[in-house]
Amino acid sequence: MTIQTVSTNKSYGGVQGVYRHVSQATGTDMVFSVYVPPHADGARLPVVWYLSGLTCTHANVTEKGEFRKACAELGLIFVAPDTSPRGPDVPGDANNAYDFGLGAGFYVDATEAPFARNYRMWSYVTDELPKLVAGNFPVDAKRQSVMGHSMGGHGALTVALRNPHRYRAASAFAPIVAPSQVPWGIKALTGYLGPNKDAWRSHDTVALIEDGAKFSGFLVDVGEADNFLKEQLKPELLEAACSKANIPLTLRRQPGYDHSYYFISTFIGDHLHWHAEKLKG
Repeated sequence: MTIQTVSTNKSYGGVQGVYRHVSQATGTDMVFSVYVPPHADGARLPVVWYLSGLTCTHANVTEKGEFRKACAELGLIFVAPDTSPRGPDVPGDANNAYDFGLGAGFYVDATEAPFARNYRMWSYVTDELPKLVAGNFPVDAKRQSVMGHSMGGHGALTVALRNPHRYRAASAFAPIVAPSQVPWGIKALTGYLGPNKDAWRSHDTVALIEDGAKFSGFLVDVGEADNFLKEQLKPELLEAACSKANIPLTLRRQPGYDHSYYFISTFIGDHLHWHAEKLKG
């Protein structure tokens, strides 16, 4: 599996790179970014996967996330995939809406036409890309964690719940915790997986917990000034589900913060220090 280097830049003694490859999962070219902190020759480093939200590419967190200083200090590799397949032959939303299709893959493997051919983001972020990154960067595959924002927070929490032995930590900013119950999720899951709501449960954090999935614990931040908080995010549903299932949850409601990268960049250092503690040893 070969990759093409799009760009590299030195930052905090490490290297921020952007790379392209041909994806077997999506049938398209995919672009992703990797920050590798300064490290000794031959060292293998823990890796944090970051899943982005609606309308985003790898570039949003790479350019706005302000994660590199903490990653350099903590010795963490930081990987940011794209959110969906892209290209002239990739189908999108019929009305060019922002919340479905291009930029809105929702980290599922679609089963519905015409999306099933390309929208296989679950396979991409849990299988193909980890293998590609492990083959090209100094990753310690036994020390992985995952975080995400909004749609990517949904992705991070579901990825962790379904792979609890692979990821040592999982956190999220403003996650869509119950996509089966909110407009963004209902639209996406219907379009990608069809109308049978039973098929949605494996891609719904609250439903997974209700169905018995376990994880060691979550760190979640939401902004109290987030315009999507009440209609789309509903963190209280995650709080109730974790409480009932005895899954440790640190849910922080941050006064005055919204849904933007100003919010994420403010607290991403906290998250990375929390991940680093879990990734030690």
